[in-house]
Amino acid sequence: MQTIGDILQKFNPLEDKYISREFQSFGIYLAEELGDYKHKALYIRLAKTVPRAILEKALSFVKDANAKSRGRLFMWKMKKLKSGEE
Repeated sequence: MQTIGDILQKFNPLEDKYISREFQSFGIYLAEELGDYKHKALYIRLAKTVPRAILEKALSFVKDANAKSRGRLFMWKMKKLKSGEE
């Protein structure tokens, strides 16, 4: 997990002018890691509403897996973690 200071050091006001909150930054990070930049708004919304621990566990699971659709696998694992089925 990144600290606020790390995020502010990496913040470029010319490129990141629409990212003003930490959850927005994390949502963009999720989209980039999953290679699903087309659905960045979905990941930003998830970063705002879903506990960070669940998102990080699902992302770790997807990084370790060799999947064709990383976004789909992420959503599946996140759903399982939210319902309590690990």
